[in-house]
Amino acid sequence: MPFLFIIALLVPAPLVALEPGESLADPVLEERARSLSRNIRCLVCQNESIDESQAPLARDLRLLVRQKIQQGDSDDDILLWLRARYGDFVVFTPPWQPSTYALWLVPMLVFAVGSFIIARFFWKQR
Repeated sequence: MPFLFIIALLVPAPLVALEPGESLADPVLEERARSLSRNIRCLVCQNESIDESQAPLARDLRLLVRQKIQQGDSDDDILLWLRARYGDFVVFTPPWQPSTYALWLVPMLVFAVGSFIIARFFWKQR
């Protein structure tokens, strides 16, 4: 039995900052709101989604997302509104546009250069 307790402690539990009264009555809309909230960056914490963050601004954004969902806005409309208000930084996956080309291309470039250097090293060892 203690073994199961230790295993339970090692399994990470999902972090959720959802407070009572925030969730929507419709489970489908609530899951949609949660999915959106996981992809929106907390502007205070910056490395957490608004779904995980305890910051007051994150709570306000969670409520705003749920309000816009209830008004009938699509996920894209909500993300566009947030990006227009807070910039591309608010989403964890930035859009493909000239101002974010470096975010998308630099990791691939670093991987390609690193692969070339490693291949060249092993080629010389041969």
